[in-house]
Amino acid sequence: MLPGFCVRRFCIEGCSGGGTLTETTPNKEGQKMSKVGLIGLGIMGRPMAKNLLRAKVPLMVSDLNAEAVEDLVSCGAEAGSYKQIGAACDTVITVLPSGAIVQEVLFGAEGVAKTLHKGTLVCDMSSVTPVESRHCYDQLRSIDVGFVDAPVSGGEPGAIAGTLAIMCGGEQQDFDRMQSYFQILGSSALLIGGPGSGSVTKLANQVIVNLNIAAVSEALVLATKAGADPMKVYKAIRGGLAGSAVLDAKAPMICARNFKPGGKISINHKDIKNVLATAHAIDVPMPFTAQLFEIQQALKVAGHMNDDHGGYVQYFEQLAGIEVISQEKG
Repeated sequence: MLPGFCVRRFCIEGCSGGGTLTETTPNKEGQKMSKVGLIGLGIMGRPMAKNLLRAKVPLMVSDLNAEAVEDLVSCGAEAGSYKQIGAACDTVITVLPSGAIVQEVLFGAEGVAKTLHKGTLVCDMSSVTPVESRHCYDQLRSIDVGFVDAPVSGGEPGAIAGTLAIMCGGEQQDFDRMQSYFQILGSSALLIGGPGSGSVTKLANQVIVNLNIAAVSEALVLATKAGADPMKVYKAIRGGLAGSAVLDAKAPMICARNFKPGGKISINHKDIKNVLATAHAIDVPMPFTAQLFEIQQALKVAGHMNDDHGGYVQYFEQLAGIEVISQEKG
């Protein structure tokens, strides 16, 4: 944590305070905080950027979505191109949809790496493969730039509340440099091991989360077709061994037929594809995860890729010819 720097949590519904932050902002002890660049202002990146601003971190942002950039500028950020971010910032955070996009943003013709200076630190908080993370590490190390892979779990609610679980790979000194920002963005951050370790951990996380959601979906379809109110079933079992953070997050949404995305099926489809590619490369059979990928494929064909992953229930509903809906209030 930065000396004298007090981290506060915020529930963000827009911005307050306004005003453009200067290149360096003094903390309570008068020490200066260097400018951070954040690239990727989607479901996760936008609230993460706002939490950094609320904590008085000088911020330069970039995204293909002009409205998202304008929103952050109105909150006090500065807009910049990838090259401008590389030249102006001592720390660069990426929160992007795929490893291919991360590679292009960092190493493309107009990429951040073109202007990075020695000693800069890049932290990729996207969900990518370990191979992609290690490639980033190797490329950046060759120009004396640090790299941490630091994917997150907690979805949009965690990004808004600043309570993400952050899983990291890289070198200890680079992880230590990111700690003050991790304390703003999350409730926990752990260095798992060397480059790519954070991405491996996120793949394991995605297996557990997505299979859990599929199991919850299948169970609620069974309960509904057998004549039980699914919300009552959820309330009855949540205190026992079946209880989990996933059950609490998704069962009420499923029962209310609320598929507004906190974690889109499309993003999780990409993650599970990465899981299988990584597993096959090291000869690890993943039979349950392979079946889940086919469920996602079926939902893709049916046009549900922009639904929340609680929308997996729609696959099981179609098989059983029943719709999960409750008369109970959440």
